[in-house]
Amino acid sequence: MTWIKVQKPSLDLVSVILSAIGVAAVCVGVALAFGIALGIALILRRRRLPPRSWDDDCVHLLEARRL
Repeated sequence: MTWIKVQKPSLDLVSVILSAIGVAAVCVGVALAFGIALGIALILRRRRLPPRSWDDDCVHLLEARRL
């Protein structure tokens, strides 16, 4: 029988922290991409609609108070 000496496993704190920072960076990147896409979509949708006047919103607010 042959015995092979294996080093005792140890926790490498630096790699744990670096991998956590990497995962957080990926999450930030994905959230930023989705936020930019959603913002552009909302801006483009808002520009396609005809301009609204303040009177349209005021009428709805006055009707809501009566209820």
